Amino acid sequence: MKRLRPTLVVLALCVLFLTPAWGAQSVVRILYVNDFHGFAEPYKPLGSGEKLGGIAYLAGRVDLLRSERPSLLLAAGDMIQGNNWANLFQGKSTIEAMNAMKFDAMVVGNHEFDFGQDVLRKRISEAGFPVLGANVGGFDALRPYVIKEVDGVRIAIIGVVTGDTPVSTHPRNVVGLKFDPPADAVRKYIGELRGKADIFVVLSHIGYAADRTLAESVKGIDVIVGGHSHTKLETPVQVDGTIIVQAWEHAKALGVLDLTVEDGRISAYQGRLEEIKPAAGGEDKAVMAIVEKYRDKVNKVLDEPIGTAEVDLDGENVRTRETNLGDLIADIMRKTSGADAALINGGSIRTSINKGRIRVKDVYSVLPFDNYIVAIKLTGARIREALEHGVSAVERGEGRFPQVSGITFTYVLSAPPGSRVRQVLIGGRPLEADREYSVATNDFLAAGGDGYKAFGDAVRSSKDFAVVGGMMKGEKLVYSDAGKWLRDVVIEYMKEHKSIAPVVEGRIKEVE
Repeated sequence: MKRLRPTLVVLALCVLFLTPAWGAQSVVRILYVNDFHGFAEPYKPLGSGEKLGGIAYLAGRVDLLRSERPSLLLAAGDMIQGNNWANLFQGKSTIEAMNAMKFDAMVVGNHEFDFGQDVLRKRISEAGFPVLGANVGGFDALRPYVIKEVDGVRIAIIGVVTGDTPVSTHPRNVVGLKFDPPADAVRKYIGELRGKADIFVVLSHIGYAADRTLAESVKGIDVIVGGHSHTKLETPVQVDGTIIVQAWEHAKALGVLDLTVEDGRISAYQGRLEEIKPAAGGEDKAVMAIVEKYRDKVNKVLDEPIGTAEVDLDGENVRTRETNLGDLIADIMRKTSGADAALINGGSIRTSINKGRIRVKDVYSVLPFDNYIVAIKLTGARIREALEHGVSAVERGEGRFPQVSGITFTYVLSAPPGSRVRQVLIGGRPLEADREYSVATNDFLAAGGDGYKAFGDAVRSSKDFAVVGGMMKGEKLVYSDAGKWLRDVVIEYMKEHKSIAPVVEGRIKEVE
């Protein structure tokens, strides 16, 4: 027995060191951003005293955090469209910066489709990382998932985009595509990948509320990295065992989620948002060079001064209430078209203009979409239907919220969607259900975008309706100018008037 004991000790040590330990532990870091929208340079958000953001500064922070432990860098959609820095190059600048940052995966957002399918296909071909869209049918450039191994942990990343994409980009951009319910796609691929991955991450562009519902309805999701709703989740939220995170917008914050993984399961987690402030320095030099290269190109085109804002022009609250910038743009649309009224979706207005000198690039940032003005004959009943739709999701801050001109109306937020609108006046007189009025809008809403069926149905029912040379025609359309984008009309107005000082007039009021 005495001779056997040393032998047993040696055997025990061999077992200990030569076989995997049951309690093997890894800490995997997930870094994440969402809804970048091409905001490459720092800026002062409305009402803020300091600049936030800057993709080069965010990249510098990513470099530092990656050096601490094995990491993944993920993007939750709406990356290539929004600000002039991205729009003038149809997102090419964003992809170049993301390649320099070595992103591991990105899910397609609804606004990735805004330049059309051919451009999106080109951007995906340039990306040095997979672009995901498990619930998108008919677009083979998108992959449903990718599996990454990090410190011995197999992580399946499944990407899904909002099913509302056909109404939140111009309908022409998604012709022939099918958007399945995100839950169905996630459930399918979790089932298919069971045994091939340890951890399941859903890279989601469906919004925070929808992420919570997804966590409740689909079992087996470990983490949801979300986007679309621009939600600032300071710390992770857990719903039915699923960890949900989201990192605000415009590269103003970087999300950090550390997962402790034991035997292929998450045993603990910690997460936070880190605000990105250029004052702190630490920029990534290679990414900064890309930012400056494209910024110089933008400035050559868009640096022309066109007027002065005597007050801050609010483009940040356009999804929940009337704003002075919303009033101004709607007024310009109504006057340009000669219509009785005007209605534009708040989601088409993308940022604010601070008090002071206005340059061409400021208006391009506010109105980045290639939309033009149309005016449609609508009955009073259809106008009320449009207004009901506009306030049907105020509490969720969706882009359908209306900014109006020539119209005043009240609504009751506590009433059920579809029956919230109360008094409606056009030109100061009560709305008549059977009377036809001319209403100016943009071609996006005229095509039924953002779910505005009242416009889309009226246009399609128009006698001799057609789209000729990209311009809508038909007897219900009393104005249609596809030769001039809305932003250029606004620029002309500002050049003519020089001093801009709109005020909120009480056109939209919430009542009890």
